[in-house]
Amino acid sequence: MKRLKRNKGLQTYSREHALYLKRCRRKSALVWTFRIGLLVLLLGLWELVAATGVVDPFITSSPSRIAKTIASLYRDGSLFYHVGVTLTETIVGFLIAVGLGTGIALALWWSDTLRKILEPYVVVLNALPKIALGPLIIIWCGTGSKAIVFMTVLVGIIVAILHMLSAFIATDRNKILLLQSMGAKKFQILRKLVIPSSLASFVSMLKVNVGMAWIGSIMGEYIVSKAGLGYLIVYGGQVFKLDLVMSATCILCLLAAAMYFLVALLEKILVKTPES
Repeated sequence: MKRLKRNKGLQTYSREHALYLKRCRRKSALVWTFRIGLLVLLLGLWELVAATGVVDPFITSSPSRIAKTIASLYRDGSLFYHVGVTLTETIVGFLIAVGLGTGIALALWWSDTLRKILEPYVVVLNALPKIALGPLIIIWCGTGSKAIVFMTVLVGIIVAILHMLSAFIATDRNKILLLQSMGAKKFQILRKLVIPSSLASFVSMLKVNVGMAWIGSIMGEYIVSKAGLGYLIVYGGQVFKLDLVMSATCILCLLAAAMYFLVALLEKILVKTPES
């Protein structure tokens, strides 16, 4: 009889399964080692070519110059102010886009007639370059954070609608018919079948909209802003402070990665995968 290995007193694994999990952990550690090593290598090469004059650091900046610029922003108290402005605009726009988009997708799934009427307009709005609406957004919302949040919502909401509507429609038709044969109402089918089966697609939509939210907020700050990381990028480009441009860009990368990581954690909570 095969030996079983107990994990924290709750789950029991066979020896083969325990070895498989151990191999998975080793593989994960190897992947992370190479990821971090690749990042260190790229930063090192970037610093080397800038220090040796192979490329002009005025044009490309360098990791050391970026670190000094960020430290300077921290000392004068503007770093967290600009980060806070952009982060707030992005998160608010992201939440509104996800909430409204999912709600509209539910309404379109609920009513076939409404979906047939509105779906062409949603597709056209998705194809419309949002930057073209910049002047109108300024007129509608002014030159403050409202305009930037509106742009963020505009960029993300159509993605949320199309992604979630496709997920709702893709629900197994046979299961829906089975529930209907058992007397289930449409709301019960939605709550018991459609929403649970769409959780994986919902998380996937969140991952896509993380990037769209940052695109929308920075795009909005390009058009109209008095603060934020997008403002720093525009200002740095205008006065040829490319260290400032690269510093703001690197901070954006870190914030976007952190936001994506939070969504990945949410995926582990919402989407339960069966153990191999």
